Amino acid sequence: MFPLAAFELYRFFHDGDEETMALKGVDLTLERGEFVALMGPSGSGKSTLLSCLAGLDEPDGGYVEVMASRLSRRPEAVRAKLRARHIGMLMQSGNLVEHLTVAGNIRLQRSLAGIRSGRADDEILEMLGIRERRNALPSQLSGGEAARAGLAVALSAQPAILICDEPTAEVDAATELDVLSELHRRQQAGTTILIATHSSALAEQADRIVHINDGRLS
Repeated sequence: MFPLAAFELYRFFHDGDEETMALKGVDLTLERGEFVALMGPSGSGKSTLLSCLAGLDEPDGGYVEVMASRLSRRPEAVRAKLRARHIGMLMQSGNLVEHLTVAGNIRLQRSLAGIRSGRADDEILEMLGIRERRNALPSQLSGGEAARAGLAVALSAQPAILICDEPTAEVDAATELDVLSELHRRQQAGTTILIATHSSALAEQADRIVHINDGRLS
């Protein structure tokens, strides 16, 4: 069983009479505990692919399976339940609920996954170096703090699969090392990780690099 698998994914977008094919028959499988980096130029389809894999967007063709359960073309309530149970997500924006503190965001994520909050919440923040910011609102965080807080939320429910879109795009070198350290720790515990990145330093730490260009993998 693959934790995450995509079969012949196609995705089209329309702007008036113009049609853009963002994904063109993408096949991708990830093994348990595998760390895969997804690289490609801007507009190549990276974010679209991640959104489809996480069930945030629906492919126009093909389908996605998460832990052997079909994710694509299921009712939103079913997709949301599968996401909460199995997937941690760190996207380029929208990772934190603005009216909740960092700790509140973690509690919400764990609640959605059916996990009781407790000391583990602070342990995650401590490992990422932002425990002292647990009571801060997202608007009070620096770019690096927000990136680490988003990762803390993504990891808080101990997901089997972690999907990240440019997790170190707006952080300094020291924060990037902190993020990498935590990713490796989770990988060693068996988490399957897929990261879209432009960072060569981050990609070089992956088990495998997958390239996407014009909606196709190579």
